[in-house]
Amino acid sequence: MRIDSMALKKSIASTGVADYDVTVIGAGPYGLSAGAHLKASGLRVRVFGEPMDFWARKMPQGMLLRSPREASNISDPTGAFCLEAYERASGKQPSAPVSLDTFVAYGQWFQHQLDSDLDKRAVARVERGESRFKLTLQDGESMTSDCVVVAAGIGPFRRKPAVFQDLLPHQASHCYEGRDIARFAGKRVAVIGAGQSALESAALLHEAGAKTEVIARISQLRWVGMHVWLHRLGPLSWMLYSKNDVGPAGISRLVAAPKLVHYVPLKIRDKIRTRAVRAAGARWLPPRLTDVKVTLGRAVMAATSSGNEVQLRLDDGTERRIDHVLLGTGYDVAISRYDFLSEDLRDSVAQLDGYPTLTSGFCSSVPGLHFIGATAARSYGPLLYFVAGTEFASRELTSYISRGREVRR
Repeated sequence: MRIDSMALKKSIASTGVADYDVTVIGAGPYGLSAGAHLKASGLRVRVFGEPMDFWARKMPQGMLLRSPREASNISDPTGAFCLEAYERASGKQPSAPVSLDTFVAYGQWFQHQLDSDLDKRAVARVERGESRFKLTLQDGESMTSDCVVVAAGIGPFRRKPAVFQDLLPHQASHCYEGRDIARFAGKRVAVIGAGQSALESAALLHEAGAKTEVIARISQLRWVGMHVWLHRLGPLSWMLYSKNDVGPAGISRLVAAPKLVHYVPLKIRDKIRTRAVRAAGARWLPPRLTDVKVTLGRAVMAATSSGNEVQLRLDDGTERRIDHVLLGTGYDVAISRYDFLSEDLRDSVAQLDGYPTLTSGFCSSVPGLHFIGATAARSYGPLLYFVAGTEFASRELTSYISRGREVRR
């Protein structure tokens, strides 16, 4: 049954003061950070979601963060709840690179320390009224909010190339679909891709006892941070690289200024974004891949079920018979896949290739609806793909919403 949108708008508008000034959908690094900053500014805030759920349940078990330690801090208003503070409080020995388990525990500690107004229930639907939004939770409870911040992460955006679409879930999965690497022990697994998720998954599979092969289109694997000496040139290194270490020399420094990137023409901004996050692995991966078969410059042309096996045919005519395909093929941002956004709301958001078009304060074309995290990378640059972007995003967002509240008063 289709809801009368005009009747809905009138009913929402007539309920008086909204239940919240801001609601945040998502409790990953961006949602937790935004909640902390917004609350500290005096706004009535509610964050929805299970803290660090995607990181805890979907990332491969045993994973290490590619980002350096100093770029793995979730931003809070005072900077007091950094990764190092968590390690001191928990008695955990600092390590680099940072393990996934440590980062998940850190995010959960971050939320607890700041006593954020967190509701672990999921938001089933967000609808727009004339002056505010209506949120309906999965248990049927509803509430209103003046602003909605979408920090729902990349879960729905997993990229599954068409050639693999007909394979069953037990035959093909994405790197972001589950933690259990150990279940592939003794299995023949083809890993598709040449980025960090693909290469690290291949290493983890090999270490778990799987017979692993990496298959990638590129002719040569790329590695991030191999030229360590470039980071040891004092002031010159500071001019070339930011602490976030996103992108090559020079581009890294520009990427660290999302507000500046926002004003760069789109074509150049896209070139900066794609160059900064092109497929590459961390410098600590090569030794772990020494005994892993790597096939480069090849594409999978066909993938078919053959009994309990999967048969792959490559573009050079060779074939592989394997037990499972693991897709390290990244993700394609498309906010239309956020099924909690009503159809009317999704259609009202100006988009560019699936990304929302954002103005100051991460505001979409729908007043009061904001997007942060990976969905903001097309507007503000590749830093928004990484945890390091929580500082800029939370401060910019909070400043914008706080100013808007003062104007409304």
